[in-house]
Amino acid sequence: MSASKSAQAHASARLSLPVRLLLAAARRLQQGSLEIHLPGMAPQLFSGPVAGPHGVLLIRDTAMFKRLMSGGDLGFAEAWMAGEWTSPDLPALLRCLDLNLDGFKALQRGRAAMRWLRSLRQVLLLRNNRSGSRRNIRYHYDLGNDFYRLWLDPSMTYSSGLFLSPSDDLETAQFNKYQRLLSLSGASAGDHILEIGCGWGSFAIHAARERDCRVTALTLSPAQYEIARARVAEAGLSEKVDVRLQDYRDVAGQFDHIVSIEMFEAVGEAYWPVYFRTLAKRLKPGGRAVIQVITIDEQHFDAYRRDTDFIREYIFPGGVLPSPSRFQSDASEAGLETRKRDFFGEDYARTLRQWAEGFSRVEDDVRKQGFDERFIRMWHYYLAYCEAGFSNGKINLMQTVLTAADGNG
Repeated sequence: MSASKSAQAHASARLSLPVRLLLAAARRLQQGSLEIHLPGMAPQLFSGPVAGPHGVLLIRDTAMFKRLMSGGDLGFAEAWMAGEWTSPDLPALLRCLDLNLDGFKALQRGRAAMRWLRSLRQVLLLRNNRSGSRRNIRYHYDLGNDFYRLWLDPSMTYSSGLFLSPSDDLETAQFNKYQRLLSLSGASAGDHILEIGCGWGSFAIHAARERDCRVTALTLSPAQYEIARARVAEAGLSEKVDVRLQDYRDVAGQFDHIVSIEMFEAVGEAYWPVYFRTLAKRLKPGGRAVIQVITIDEQHFDAYRRDTDFIREYIFPGGVLPSPSRFQSDASEAGLETRKRDFFGEDYARTLRQWAEGFSRVEDDVRKQGFDERFIRMWHYYLAYCEAGFSNGKINLMQTVLTAADGNG
């Protein structure tokens, strides 16, 4: 035996239990392939019987195993943020691991207790009552308008685009999305639209400009509120668009249509009935509510809703995704009928890839704004994690039209 092979054999014999568990799990890979690089060892390649994504895991510091064993996938994410491992294609690695998740359960011995404590925190401290909603929204959206302006498209749209052609750029895809939402709503000149969760005002401006509608646009983020108002004024649309720093539960009056774009995810499960009752109360007879919402697949929903994950811990505290059937049943309980449902999760994966590319290009500018390396790695993980979820189909994107059950919208 050569000296190098002998050294490798001795190194393998001295592997810690977590490393042995990782390699054993990789040998049980069912889909795709996984290349693992451990310090002081030659790379090892594992392939499953079914074709799938190729993931590369480069372990820089074996301290990651302590996080992984105690925190499971959350610990894995935290090890990434600490720089203890990396990958040349993070979305592909996360897709591979997600598709083979059952095989890696032995690496999560301390996961149950840790996740129970974190889930309890989500329930007790991050409730989406009025004050909690303001706090949770500001946690994410008040990172600074300049931060988001660096890597979003020129329309400052922070939701999935709709790609109708392979040649569509992100700004075109966002225009397509807004046009589709207006078409689904049936809005025409002079109609009054309530937008729940207006972001930086892009849809409200679009609706006023393209359909000559009036829009009451709501946000809970002071940072978004200031920019949205300024953009509306700059567009010369202040008489048509009323941007408010207001909770959707506090709106009075009725509207011809309601549009809500990826805001439902922040409502919180305990408040879903309130959200749907608000839609029913605020819609005029014959009006339509058009909702764009991220959903989680039916088979994972029950376990997901009782647990926590990277997104709820680090990105959107208080957020919960519905399953399509739960969304529809809760809407029905409030007297709303589902008229149409479209799904286009692959478009979100493409949107996220473009956001990630844009974010990578401006990392130095992000640092100049005062964000540290841990935050930058966290943001990369967030975008890759979501892209992997949409690409694998575990999460999806739904546009749905709701009307009053006795209406004719």
